Amino acid sequence: MALPNQQTVDYPSFKLVLVGDGGTGKTTFVKRHLTGEFEKKYEPTIGVEVHPLDFYTNRGKIRFYCWDTAGQEKFGGLRDGYHIHGQCGIIMFDVTSRLSYKNVPTWHRDLCRVCENIPIVLCGNKVDVKNRQTKAKQVTFHRKKSLQYYEVSAKSNYNFEKPFLYLAKKLVGDANLHFVESPALLPPDVTIDLVAQQH
Repeated sequence: MALPNQQTVDYPSFKLVLVGDGGTGKTTFVKRHLTGEFEKKYEPTIGVEVHPLDFYTNRGKIRFYCWDTAGQEKFGGLRDGYHIHGQCGIIMFDVTSRLSYKNVPTWHRDLCRVCENIPIVLCGNKVDVKNRQTKAKQVTFHRKKSLQYYEVSAKSNYNFEKPFLYLAKKLVGDANLHFVESPALLPPDVTIDLVAQQH
């Protein structure tokens, strides 16, 4: 699902809908992928940026057209046109904001209302930040809804490819699918201290 003025590709491509509260780092996350930032297209009518993110797998290249709200969620919900034909989703919250986690069920409900039975990954972003509010053991929503959960840090590239790999395996229907080279990412803005994260 590219935008009308966006080039399509002759390898498998999927519309990925990225949702979550404003300020959770969704845009920062997709912008880590250099080609996606370089080739993004903005569609003002639905207030969306679409970033084509390419990944190389053992079964060839795949592309996610990553639909990012460009801040529209601040204006009271997203238009259904944003979700339509979504084939997979990432719901993002910020581990330093309890409210953003509390709103996850609403994002999940809105997404599933339009896109039934699509693979969805829940991502807790900003695990590089010291004043974490939502601890890993407090994150339970994904268990009730059988979603995959990853902790990520957009700024340090930590676990960047994990959500995409999980979704790719589900969409392609191959549990043995793996990425054969790392996507081109911006150098990390911060380094992450995983030992400090455990406390």
